[in-house]
Amino acid sequence: MIYRDVIQREREGGYMGSTVQVVPHIINEIKEHIFNVSQQEHPDVVIIEIGGTVGDMESQPYLEAIRQVRNQVGRENVLFVHVTLIPYLRKAGEIKTKPTQHSVQKLLALGIQPDVLVCRSEMELDKSIRDKIALFCNVDSDCVIPNLDIDSVYQLPLVLEEEGLAKVVCRKLGVAQFVEPDLSDWQQLVHKHSLVNRTLDIALVGKYVSLHDAYLSVVEALQHAGIARGTSVDLRWVSSEDVEKNGASQYLEGVDGVIIPGGFGPRGMNGMIIAAGYARENKIPLFGIGLGMQMSVVEIARSLAGIKDVHSGEAEQDGPELFILPQFDGTVSCTADLPMRRGAQDFKVKQDSRLAGIYGSETVSERHHHRREFNLEYKHRLEEAGLVFSGMLYEQDLVEAIEYPEHPWYVGVIYHPEFKSRPTRPHPLFESFVRAAMEYRRGQQ
Repeated sequence: MIYRDVIQREREGGYMGSTVQVVPHIINEIKEHIFNVSQQEHPDVVIIEIGGTVGDMESQPYLEAIRQVRNQVGRENVLFVHVTLIPYLRKAGEIKTKPTQHSVQKLLALGIQPDVLVCRSEMELDKSIRDKIALFCNVDSDCVIPNLDIDSVYQLPLVLEEEGLAKVVCRKLGVAQFVEPDLSDWQQLVHKHSLVNRTLDIALVGKYVSLHDAYLSVVEALQHAGIARGTSVDLRWVSSEDVEKNGASQYLEGVDGVIIPGGFGPRGMNGMIIAAGYARENKIPLFGIGLGMQMSVVEIARSLAGIKDVHSGEAEQDGPELFILPQFDGTVSCTADLPMRRGAQDFKVKQDSRLAGIYGSETVSERHHHRREFNLEYKHRLEEAGLVFSGMLYEQDLVEAIEYPEHPWYVGVIYHPEFKSRPTRPHPLFESFVRAAMEYRRGQQ
């Protein structure tokens, strides 16, 4: 995003023909993005995360940018929190602080003095270790915050609060009065998580399963819903390309639910269609998101509506296109070069539909990130086949959601509900999907 904006500005003559360089142009662009947040949203505090490891080439411009930010807005208005690793050598029985010291020294060489150190460790850090880290890293002793390995990441806010991180941050930023935070929601979440004693087996059929982080939001949304329903969710990672080659049964047999997430491009699409058909025929709860929704509709169009060879336009195949590139007017946020619906938009939910029961509202706002839309020429034929178009953006005649009532739980949405799921507020669609998977599991026992 940063480099794209700089390149675009250069092409538009924004730099008056000067040579564009990392310093100062990239650095200034990073700072502009940071300051824009504070100017547009007017927050009390802006949290900026610099990913990677200190010393990475990729992160150097960002580190230089935040160093300059501190000089511009005042040292008293910026706090540097450095997350670092304290390794434990099991054979020697030693905790080693040298990696942290070297990491801080590297930051100091870049002009950044960490104010707080959050120390990842699998072993307890006693006072002598913390004092040693504070001495050699030039921070206050109470600013060395232990971050021990824990059973669940959801325990982390409670652990950091117990270690006094919030008090230290407020003191360093000059917040006049520290107010004890209300963490009752988190405490309840952790308590629910500790009581989980059931497991669901959910198959995630996607095209990027070798890189689990590609579906991280979906995975977390499933975990949020699972905790709310008192069950853990074990994911069975299934490559849609493998399903296309070998069929669905050997990969999906015995699962309690099937989720087909988003993606771009034709690779693996046919495997998603096969997986959707397997879930429909075997009455397994199916949740299609984005491209997964498209393929679940294609499956019904082929199998039940008799529309031969129909596919999404993204499949780049001959034949009828069930999902096409639309022409948007100014009421829908999209990119200028290639249409892509992005951001939060409101739409209407069909009364007495499954979706209406899940949301409990006639108007819903969800976040979008997709290019193709349902081709309304086929709407009537699919309705005759039993498909219900339960979510519509009527101003643009855009389909948001579908469901198949002849199935226990067959729902597809073109938007991305996983973006709005939170640990203490699981998205209702994911919670409903998990509930349906639990009912399916009970029916198989």
